[in-house]
Order: sequence, then structure tokens, then C-alpha cells
Amino acid sequence: VQLQACGGGLVQAGGSLRLSCVASGDIFSINNMGWYRQAPGKQRELVATITDGAMTNYTDSVKDRMTIFRDNAKNTVYLQMISLKPEDTAVYFCTAQVRRRRWMAPNDYWGQGTLVTVSS
Repeated sequence: VQLQACGGGLVQAGGSLRLSCVASGDIFSINNMGWYRQAPGKQRELVATITDGAMTNYTDSVKDRMTIFRDNAKNTVYLQMISLKPEDTAVYFCTAQVRRRRWMAPNDYWGQGTLVTVSS
């Protein structure tokens, strides 16, 4: 199973970006998907998660500015980001709980990360 994230880049404060992450490989089903981020010198933190039933959860600092959604047919999760702030600068990682067979327990997989830089 591989997760490939893309969509990062350099944007001015107040700008927008959309990240996407596609899961591929030996996949029977995907439970939760999510985005985490790690700023320079800081620990990785949760940004948002979404269940296979589209229930979402956000960290307080991104509520009303970021929206997570998924396309189950494409095994893809997205993070729409608006009103970006310099403190949003980080490497953003996607994650997915993948079940490879119906009888197997799901395992967590991570993408390689995509860099978001917000200039002031």
C-alpha cells in the first residue's frame, strides 16, 4: 500500500491550497483517513480526520479554514485550505487505515509528506 500526497507549495498569507492524497496497492477497504502536519522544530500534530462515513474532526486551530473530504471510489483524501497563515507552514502528511483483506485488521499507512509554506 502506498500513499502519494501532492498539492503543497508556496502561498502568501490569506491564500488557498488544496492537498490531495491517493492510496494505491493491495486495498480491500479504507477506514479513517487524515492529515497531520509537522512544523520545523515541532512535533507532528493532527490536522483533520474523516471516517469512511464522512464524519470529520479538526484541530481547533484550523476549524473554519480547512475542510477534509474524500472520494472513496478513488481512494483519495483531500484537504482544502483557505485563509492560510504563516503558522500553517509545515510538512503535511496523509494517513489511511487500510484493510487489505476482509478478514484482516486495518493497518495505518503514511504518505511521504508535502511541504506547505505560507509567507507573510
